[in-house]
Amino acid sequence: MAGGLHVVFGAGPLGVALVRALEARNLRTRLVTRGRTRAIGSATPSEWVEADATNSQSAQRACAGASVVYHCAGAPYQHWAELLPRMMDGIAGAARVAEAKLIYADNAYLYGKVIGPMKEDLPSNPNTRKGRVRAQLADRLLEAHHRGGLRAAIGRGSDFFGPNVLFSYAGNRLFPQVLSGKTVDALGDPDKRHSFTFIDDFAAALVVLGEREEALGRAWHVPNSEPVTYRAFVERACRLAGTEPKLRVVPRWIVGLLSLVDPTLREVKEMLYQYEDDFVVDGSRFTRTFGLAATSLDDAITETLGWYRQAASTIAGNARPA
Repeated sequence: MAGGLHVVFGAGPLGVALVRALEARNLRTRLVTRGRTRAIGSATPSEWVEADATNSQSAQRACAGASVVYHCAGAPYQHWAELLPRMMDGIAGAARVAEAKLIYADNAYLYGKVIGPMKEDLPSNPNTRKGRVRAQLADRLLEAHHRGGLRAAIGRGSDFFGPNVLFSYAGNRLFPQVLSGKTVDALGDPDKRHSFTFIDDFAAALVVLGEREEALGRAWHVPNSEPVTYRAFVERACRLAGTEPKLRVVPRWIVGLLSLVDPTLREVKEMLYQYEDDFVVDGSRFTRTFGLAATSLDDAITETLGWYRQAASTIAGNARPA
């Protein structure tokens, strides 16, 4: 078990879940955020500090004394190209100065359109602006590792769901509707298979990557439950919630029309390919290597439904199109 101080950049759903996972192991944690905004959730880090990841001195102060640094920080879609490379430079540089491992939470955008399951040996072939940014970040990080001076690994997940996850394909436009018996909107083809990553499984996988030396120097797909169609996911959630499934497909032209006035939907439009064909992220290598398997889909959905029931009033004030 890796001891010392574990520094987590980002208090979004993954950062909060990661702090919970680390604290459950009685590890000392420092949660780093840019401002004073506090995420929804039950994370209780040993320390909570403010720092700007794009500023090298600020990031170095946040990482002082760290044994492992976890990069879970994000930015709004429309600011990725501007902010994410600067954040990576700041966090990677700070981890190097602290002589700490760096574990980076990534997604599967860099692969682009893929026929068949996505595995870690696939080359980067991004077909979107955001995918190109993700490919650039991953390449720079692994190159820095192989040059020496920085020990790093990458954990990649698919679409999040779980406690605290609001702005996701399986987030606040799915679970509240399921609980209330309302219609769930679907993007793309709801009968194509899709991988969903339970947020607590992602966090547990990042902890493992920080513990195991053999994880370093490469990217790993975190464990996912079996891929299911969006229709099947909604039906399963409704069965567990005791409601009747109702699904409505949102035509691409409507997304395109709304994207003219909504910057977030403008960015979502670019990623619609993920929901128009099968999108399967194979995490079996992680399970074979480290022995960590995904939570069963029913258990993960049940836990998510429970969180959404408790957080209903907060979620209502944070809804947005997705």
